[in-house]
Amino acid sequence: MNPVPRIAVLLSGRGSNMEAIARAIQANRLSARIVAVASNRAAAAGLEKARELGLPAHCFPLRDRGREEYDAALAAFLRQAGAEWVCLAGYMRLVSRPLLEAFPRRIVNIHPSLLPAFPGLEAQRQALEYGVRYSGCTVHLVDATLDGGPIVAQAVVPVLDTDDEAELSRRILEQEHRLYPEALALLLSGAFEIQGRRVTRKI
Repeated sequence: MNPVPRIAVLLSGRGSNMEAIARAIQANRLSARIVAVASNRAAAAGLEKARELGLPAHCFPLRDRGREEYDAALAAFLRQAGAEWVCLAGYMRLVSRPLLEAFPRRIVNIHPSLLPAFPGLEAQRQALEYGVRYSGCTVHLVDATLDGGPIVAQAVVPVLDTDDEAELSRRILEQEHRLYPEALALLLSGAFEIQGRRVTRKI
């Protein structure tokens, strides 16, 4: 019997995608165990939400450390917790070399646009200002570039004439909560291969 994959979740805010992953595990839609939830912000609502779900939640403050020093300490903490994969769920920091090297091709992110369109902050506002008719969300493996790395899965959301940033964000978030656990199920199964910038299911 194969061991259950162990994941850590990094967040900076409300933690709704962390909760979606946890709920998918509870519902047996995702075979995994969350061994740590960590945030760079002590006030992140996602930490309290994790505790309510019975998950180990930790604040990992910056303490004036540089990016690589911080990520080296964070990587050591996550490995000590037993994490094999790291899921970014609204984690508002760029990941640097020490963390990437500690979890090569095992750091996953979800972004609220159809990458490579609209990377970075306020992707929903970017989409509205650009006038696109479709946006959505992307699950991708993380590399050293901003919202880069091979794409695992995407979901398309139409942009309506009546949309403002809040409404478009709400509808995209609904798809994020569905897509992230589904994409993680593929990755954690190991039944995938990376071809260029695309992650595909092994036949």
